[in-house]
Amino acid sequence: MISVLVVDDQELVRSGLRMLCESAPDIEIVGEARNGSEAVRLAADVLPDVVLMDLRMPVMDGISATRTILAARPAAKVLALTTFDDDDHLYPALAAGACGLLTKDSSPAELLTAIRRAALGENPFSTAVLRRVMDRALAADGIPGPTAVLPPLTDRERDVLVHLGHGLSNADIAEQLSVSVTTVKTHIAAVMDKTGSRSRVHLALLAVRAGLVST
Repeated sequence: MISVLVVDDQELVRSGLRMLCESAPDIEIVGEARNGSEAVRLAADVLPDVVLMDLRMPVMDGISATRTILAARPAAKVLALTTFDDDDHLYPALAAGACGLLTKDSSPAELLTAIRRAALGENPFSTAVLRRVMDRALAADGIPGPTAVLPPLTDRERDVLVHLGHGLSNADIAEQLSVSVTTVKTHIAAVMDKTGSRSRVHLALLAVRAGLVST
């Protein structure tokens, strides 16, 4: 069972997220918070596997709360929820340690899948958010990250990198390549090591910068 803490200053949003999660047999809501300060306190009390974190809230915003929660418990997974026009919070949320970003207009199925992926240690992004992160990174100067020049990769490692650039999950990549999820994880770890990338997000950006994925 995946335990989830819901954090949002709007009661209607929290209720909707609770109802959605309660419809899934493998997800359990263990707490709700109205702001970042409450989220920090509750996260220490209920020890959730995944925190659904709104980014714009009173008292303490979601970015500060994410940073504080992960400083105390690095194993927790924070999945940030953002509005479509909230680009200014994308990079700060990632820098604070959020494992993924979803827009609030994501479909119910997409949100449930993202929670499961986050619990597995993956980095779920809605397609719209991933594209905006890539576009901003490519347009900006001095954005830290992998070089656009690829080190020597095996054909299969390159295939995995391309699929990461399209935002696919480990399970989706495994299906596309007709291999096991464990094999996909092994290839991802190898590509991270060879490129010096710190996360799947950096690998996705690398795929674009290297011309493996068109924007």
